Amino acid sequence: EHSRYPVFDEDRDDLIGVLLAKDLLKYIGRRDEFNIDDVVRPALMVPESQRLNRLLSEFRNNRSHMALVIDEYAGVAGLVTFEDVLEQIVGDIDDEHDAEEEEEGNIRLHGDGRYVVQAITPLSEFDDVLGTQFVCDECDTVAGLVIRQLGRIPRQGEELFFEGLLFRVLRSDNRRILLLEVLTGEKAVSERAAIA
Repeated sequence: EHSRYPVFDEDRDDLIGVLLAKDLLKYIGRRDEFNIDDVVRPALMVPESQRLNRLLSEFRNNRSHMALVIDEYAGVAGLVTFEDVLEQIVGDIDDEHDAEEEEEGNIRLHGDGRYVVQAITPLSEFDDVLGTQFVCDECDTVAGLVIRQLGRIPRQGEELFFEGLLFRVLRSDNRRILLLEVLTGEKAVSERAAIA
C-alpha cells in the first residue's frame, strides 16, 4: 500500500535511508542477488521546527516525497510526506484508497454485530445506524470519540471497550485513525472475554 519505507539499523534513531518499493521489482525471483545497500537511497531529514513553506521547498529541491523528522537530540521523531504538507495547506486530499472506501459508505455491516466504520463518520450518523446515543462535546466523529476515551491516538490493532461496544483500530497513522471495526452485542462481549 505504501511506495516508500524508511530503513533503520538497530533502532529507529539509527536511520540508513529510504527504500522505494519500485526498486525491489528487479529482485523478484533473484533473492540471492539482493543487497539492501544497493537499493537504499539517502533520506531527506528535517528538523521538527521546519516551517511548511520551507519543507515544501526541500521536497521540490530534493525531488523527494518523504522526509524523516529529527528532534533536538538527533533522534527520529517521525516522518512527513509531501501529501501531509499539501493537506495542511489545502485540506484532505483523497487518494485511490480513500476513493474506494468512500464508495462503500461510512458504515458497512460485515456479518452479525460486526461493522467496519470510517473514522471520519459523524457521531450522529453512527448513532443512527447502530442505535447508540453518544454525547461528546469535544468531538464530532467516531475517531474523536475513541481518541477522547483513550486520551491519545491509538495504533493499528488497539482496542477500546466502551458502552457495550468493542472498537478495534484497523488502519491508522501517526496522527489519525482511518478505519475502525466496531463489534456490538454478543460479538463485542465474546471478543472482550477472549482478550481478557
